[in-house]
Amino acid sequence: MLPRKSIVALLASLSLTSAIPQQATTTTTSTSTASSGSSTSTSSTTTTTTQAAASSSAPATRPGLSSVSHGAYSGSASVTGAVTASSVGTGIVVGGVPPAATTYPADGQLHDPEPAPYVPAGGVGLNTTPVYNVKSDFDFESLALALYQEWIELDLFQYGLEAFSVSDFEDAGLTAEDRALIEFMAIQEIGHATVISNMLGPQAPVQCNYNYPFTNVREFVDFCQKLTRFGEAGVYGYLSHLDSREASQLLLQSITTEARQQLIFRQFEGLFPMPVWFQVGVPQSWAWTLLAPYISSCPTNQTRLAWQNFPALWILNQPNPVRRNATQGFNETLGAGTNTLNSTGISGSDACFNNTDKSNDCNPAISNNRSIPLSYPRRVVNLTWEYPGKPVGPNSSYVTSSTAGSPAFVAWVSQLNVTYSPLNLTSNTSGTTIQPSVETYEGDPAVNGTLFIAITDSDLYLTPFNLTLINEHVVAGPALYQAG
Repeated sequence: MLPRKSIVALLASLSLTSAIPQQATTTTTSTSTASSGSSTSTSSTTTTTTQAAASSSAPATRPGLSSVSHGAYSGSASVTGAVTASSVGTGIVVGGVPPAATTYPADGQLHDPEPAPYVPAGGVGLNTTPVYNVKSDFDFESLALALYQEWIELDLFQYGLEAFSVSDFEDAGLTAEDRALIEFMAIQEIGHATVISNMLGPQAPVQCNYNYPFTNVREFVDFCQKLTRFGEAGVYGYLSHLDSREASQLLLQSITTEARQQLIFRQFEGLFPMPVWFQVGVPQSWAWTLLAPYISSCPTNQTRLAWQNFPALWILNQPNPVRRNATQGFNETLGAGTNTLNSTGISGSDACFNNTDKSNDCNPAISNNRSIPLSYPRRVVNLTWEYPGKPVGPNSSYVTSSTAGSPAFVAWVSQLNVTYSPLNLTSNTSGTTIQPSVETYEGDPAVNGTLFIAITDSDLYLTPFNLTLINEHVVAGPALYQAG
């Protein structure tokens, strides 16, 4: 394992030329250059391996801070609330179906002249010179959120390796090779942070200080698999809506790596690696709501975000993957939002780790198929949530809010589905619901894996492409539900 300073030193040896480079980190087999008003993006031929140093001509990376502090923020916020424009409307105006949206005759024949041999007519951006930058407020705020996510992942992976000893990892079933993989994932985040910083320009957010809830390796791994889940899903939710198709391309190529990281952490946790047919996407404000509580402080001149922070949501009987029977625990999470597992006090026959019942083993593995599922349809789920108005996030400078009416439903957002279950209120800020029994397609349970739930005031019909419209109906949440 390399400590933080050793990783930074290693990166410094890779011919770094500046802390904030003016060249992008794309790697292709041909060279092209595109410039914009704020930065230059260059593609160059490079060859890399896991441990090989880059050539002297390779673009520079933007490493994180050499020293990051950890713990809760104790000061007072000098600025509060999300950044806003001078004029704010009342909501997104939704138009009808465009006239040409359903007119293409999908009969397998070509209906327009081909612009070149073997090139069918259509496509977006094929005849333009790419400029890898942000092209709207929506682009900037979306990529800035993604950069906040990359910075915390860089620190999180490094911090976990530093906070726990070799024996701590071995007691959790993780070897030196597993620790080396976590170390490499941290280095991957430097590449992700670099490419996003280059597209944002000089006002790209910098790394901050963080406050994590975990106290041991198994909790650390669960926190990592949940954080990478909402990091991945948060990008999928807006990727197709970016004005910059070029930025979308590079972001896609980084977020697919994050999807692999989430799978690895599921394997480290002893969970089935990919129990769904489709990966879920969620709105930016959902990802920011889940991320912000773990950022304790940032520099006072840090670029602020425009996204909403919703009131926190707890799953009181969150399935606990360290239990042999995951549904038997109650109030075993380390806070709201991510609802990270709490492994304290779970031992003996209750624990699935090194249990003699191999049909419910949760040791790290390529794949585990537990005979007792983590959750199941028609399970009663107990929930509690906060009122809006609580300070959260960096320097306690953001404030939770909601424009929704009275709580009435629980939205289950998983795969391609937005499914609602009725909410049975037990108080103004607590209630129960029933886990839905619904399939994405026949044979594919929609409620599976690490998915998202939220309290809403209505059961608005939505699909993955227009899910952002749910925001004005969110009372509290989202929370990550560990269904499988």
